[in-house]
Amino acid sequence: MPLKQSWGSRIFDSVNATLLIIFAVLTVIPFIYAIAGSFATQKELLEKGFILFPTEFTLDAYKYIFSTQTLVRSLLVTVYITVVGTLINIFFTCLMAYPLARKDMDFRKPILMLVVFTMLFSGGMIPTFLVVKQLGMIDTYWSLLIPGAISAFNLIIMRNFFQQLPDGLEEAAKIDGCNDLGIFFRIVLPLSMPAIATFSLFYAVGHWNTFFNAVLYINDNTKWPIQVLLRQIVILASGGIGDSTVMEADYVAPPEQSVKMAVIVVSTLPILLVYPFLQKHFAKGVLLGSVKG
Repeated sequence: MPLKQSWGSRIFDSVNATLLIIFAVLTVIPFIYAIAGSFATQKELLEKGFILFPTEFTLDAYKYIFSTQTLVRSLLVTVYITVVGTLINIFFTCLMAYPLARKDMDFRKPILMLVVFTMLFSGGMIPTFLVVKQLGMIDTYWSLLIPGAISAFNLIIMRNFFQQLPDGLEEAAKIDGCNDLGIFFRIVLPLSMPAIATFSLFYAVGHWNTFFNAVLYINDNTKWPIQVLLRQIVILASGGIGDSTVMEADYVAPPEQSVKMAVIVVSTLPILLVYPFLQKHFAKGVLLGSVKG
C-alpha cells in the first residue's frame, strides 16, 4: 500500500513540477521562435519582431538557402566529417583510455598527468596552424579530424568507466587464451556501449558544428562544411562582403532575419533528429563513467 504524502511533500512536488515546466517552456521558446521566424514574411517580422506563430507562411528563406547547388554538397561534407571524425575519436579515445585504466601498465600516472596538462594549457592557435600546415593537411579534411582526435576530458571519463569493469572478466578471458587486444575488442568494448554512445554524441555534435577550424584550414569553398557555407549565405543575405559564388546571381535575397532563422533550423535539425536514438544511453553513460566505483 503506497504511503500517504504529507502536505509538505505535496507542496514541494507541486512547486518543483511548476518550476520544471517553466524552465522547459523557456528552453523550447527559442526553438519555436527560430522556426516561426524562418517561415514569417518581411512585413510581419518588421511589425511584430517576436513571433511564435506566423499569420502568413512563406518559404522564401528556405528557397534562398537551397537555391545554391553547393548546399547539398556541404551537407554531405559535414555528414562525412561527422561520421568519420566520430569513429576516429571513439577509436583512439577508447584505445588510449583502456591501457590507462589498467593498474599493471608502466608509467600510467605520468602519462595521465600529461593528458590532464593538455586540459589546462595548449600550444595556441598559431602553433597549431603551423603544425597542421607542416604536415600538409591544409585544404584537406584531415585538418578537421586529426588535431582533435582525442578529447582529454572524454578520455578521463572513459578511463574511469573502464576501471569499473570487474577484473574477473579479464582474468577469465586470459584463462581462455584471449590476449589483450582480444579482451579489449571482444569484452571491454561490448560492455562499454552506453559510454561509447554518449561520447559518440558529444563528438558528433562537435564535428557537426565545426566552424572555426574549417575557416582556418579549408580555403576551397567546395570543401566547406555546412556551418561555413551557411555563414556565407547569411553574410550575402545581409548585404555583406562574402563569397558570392555560393549563391545564384539572379536570386533576390529575402529578409536578413528570416534567413538567419532558417539557417538555425537547417543547421540544428539533423543533429536533433539523431539525439532521440542515443538519448536512452546518455544519462547512464555519463553517470557510470564519472563516478569511480
